[in-house]
Amino acid sequence: MQAQLNRILEDAKARISQADSREATEEIRISLLGKKGELTQILRGMGKLSPEERKETGQIANKVRSEIEGLLKDKSEELKTLEKEAKFRSEKIDVTEPGRPAVLGVKHPLTITMEEISRVFMNMGFSIVEGPEVETVFNNFDALNADPNHPARDMTDTFYITDDVLLRTQTSPVQVRTLMSQKPPIKVISPGRCFRCDTPDATHSPMFHQVEGLVVDEGITMADLKGTLDSFAKQLFGTSTKTKFRPHHFPFTEPSAEVDVSCFKCGGKGCKVCKGSGWIEILGCGMVHPNVLKVGGLDTEKYTGFAFGMGVERVAMLKYGVEDIRLFYENDMRFINQFK
Repeated sequence: MQAQLNRILEDAKARISQADSREATEEIRISLLGKKGELTQILRGMGKLSPEERKETGQIANKVRSEIEGLLKDKSEELKTLEKEAKFRSEKIDVTEPGRPAVLGVKHPLTITMEEISRVFMNMGFSIVEGPEVETVFNNFDALNADPNHPARDMTDTFYITDDVLLRTQTSPVQVRTLMSQKPPIKVISPGRCFRCDTPDATHSPMFHQVEGLVVDEGITMADLKGTLDSFAKQLFGTSTKTKFRPHHFPFTEPSAEVDVSCFKCGGKGCKVCKGSGWIEILGCGMVHPNVLKVGGLDTEKYTGFAFGMGVERVAMLKYGVEDIRLFYENDMRFINQFK
């Protein structure tokens, strides 16, 4: 049995020295020292020996076991170190090599346009207010003096969630909320998304953006409205820009007007952009209807105001020469990267 123990030790030394992974050393340990291991089986059979042989063989067996465990531990540590060094080599970074260039994004043209419009009005003392995109029918229509039979209230024009809740068709509900929560003087703009049941084509989209404005105070007149919008047009399109006000009808303003600006492409001479007229329609406006002011509990004999609104997509299309509104929503980076 002693000869068998010596053979197991020599065999273990040879196998351990040739092991090339920690998994291999674990297999050796199990084959020798596991429950069914070769050395374990010998130790279990020592009960058949005489007391003298058992003592002597036990000492040798324990020494062999201890030596094998030491060899396995040393080999495992050696292999662990080698694996770590190999990992370091594979993950080595050459800091002298040029790094990958950082790719910077670009703002969406609608964001650029909305920020530019907002910046012009903020420079004139306007504050920005926001409101929810899911609105009540009252805020979106009733408070804005819209007749119950107004075509915009039809389900073919508006996205209704319930009979009393809808996706706002304009940012005007923000003006209503402002009138009900603030006291004059009021001077705000409300940029944001709107939704209408439009079939997508080159000039229509079921989702679009607006920037609307509201001014309420004592002594506000149509002259203040015209001066504000004329200044806005000159700052946005150039100092030589002219404005023209045409009578129109909006339920929430009286009197109301459409505003045209002289074509910034041809200077008013006539071109493809202005369809030969020399003028481009950009927004609607008017003096706030007394019924709308009453929603905010204001004395209509004391306070007056004006409001205006414009489509961001329309301004962006005119300014950048974009002929199809759908390009703004396709997320084609070839299109968006042009605005760097």
